Amino acid sequence: MKRISLTTLLALLVTFGTLQAQTRTITIQEAIEIALENNFSLKQAQNDLNLAEKRITSEYLDFAPNVSGSINGSSNTGQQFVADRLSSGLNPFVSINSKSISGSARASITIFSGFENINSLRASQQSKISQQENLQRQRETVIFQTASNYLQVLLSKELLEIRQENLNTSQRVLEQTRAQVEVGSRPTVDLYNQEATVANNELLVTQQQNTLLLNKLALIRQLQIDPLAEYEFVVPDISEAQIGNTAGLTLRALVNEALMSRSDIRSTQANIESLRLQYQIAKGSLLPTVSANVGLSSRYSDQLRNPNPNNPQERLKVSFNDQFFDQQVNKSIGFSINVPIFQNWNRMQNIQSSQISLKNAELNLENTELQVVQEVTQSYNDFNSFVKELEASEKSLIASEKAFETQQERYNVGASTLIELSQAQASYVEAQSNYTQAQYRLIFQEKLLDFYLGKLSGDQVTF
Repeated sequence: MKRISLTTLLALLVTFGTLQAQTRTITIQEAIEIALENNFSLKQAQNDLNLAEKRITSEYLDFAPNVSGSINGSSNTGQQFVADRLSSGLNPFVSINSKSISGSARASITIFSGFENINSLRASQQSKISQQENLQRQRETVIFQTASNYLQVLLSKELLEIRQENLNTSQRVLEQTRAQVEVGSRPTVDLYNQEATVANNELLVTQQQNTLLLNKLALIRQLQIDPLAEYEFVVPDISEAQIGNTAGLTLRALVNEALMSRSDIRSTQANIESLRLQYQIAKGSLLPTVSANVGLSSRYSDQLRNPNPNNPQERLKVSFNDQFFDQQVNKSIGFSINVPIFQNWNRMQNIQSSQISLKNAELNLENTELQVVQEVTQSYNDFNSFVKELEASEKSLIASEKAFETQQERYNVGASTLIELSQAQASYVEAQSNYTQAQYRLIFQEKLLDFYLGKLSGDQVTF
């Protein structure tokens, strides 16, 4: 049998490790799906919703009767009084070892308790609605944060490409300048200046690479995936910002849409309704409680005796079946009314506490609605401003590109200085950077406006 050498084994392990370390490609939609699956806050919100559903089941079961049963057994040893011996002229106190068994079953049902069960059920249903809306808002928050971090990574990649292209251009100019200095058509100082420019551009590339790495780490942390693996984030087609969502809509229409669509507002409204029902429950505690109950009990004792029909002087022991299932069986049925009179003011304090909680929730809703109006207004104004900024930066990019090309042609024929060329190149790079950032700012602002309007569902996030 041929043995595998250590070198071959190491080579196989390295090859296997390389295959395992392949770069994973992630799109924006895949990133959102991963975040929705892994986010711990979203899992907690889902657990809260499950708990609210369990409470509803519990409230339904409160309408069922309460049924209880018990069975007791005992054994007694000692002096006991026996009436039969007294009637016979004997000492009635004798030492006896007796055994007995008793059992009972009882059922009760509340007929009226100030509508507590009904209001408790409705309050739990409203709490579930509140948790559902809260879960939806948590989803929208995760989607928005993931999309924002993803866009930041894409912006960093675009800026890195711009800085790398600027470095390549500077290096070509450096080679050209060095050749011109060698033949004496350019002063040596131009060579030194261009070398300094190249070194500065290399520094900018390094800084931008570090920024891209930090933004990738922030996105990976948001996705809660392995930070040691390699990932490649796909750049979607963002040649034109999608601004049709707000076209033709007034600010008032957007505010009204947000007030109707926002999950956090609907969650607060459901919570207010739940608190209102809890307030009704607290007030209902001042009303009487009416309940009905039925009971069945029986017992057995080995000391029970009955007269013998054939011999009145003799008493016969009664069997277990005759006692437990016939002679000792007791049945009961009844109604009870409990009227609250005084309970150390606890009921009144509960009513006042419920009323205060309700008022605070209503104030919180008013504050949330005002905040929504402010968020939508600010986001709408910023969106329109970024649209104009993108248009202006596009014009600046076109003009600076033409200016740089012109200066480069003039420099090639010796009609322009290196300083003029460097200034034109710097302006062109700045214009590229401004245009790219204006694109991403507009896209980000559109997603922010959708988030404030409550329109991020997670089904599909497009650019």
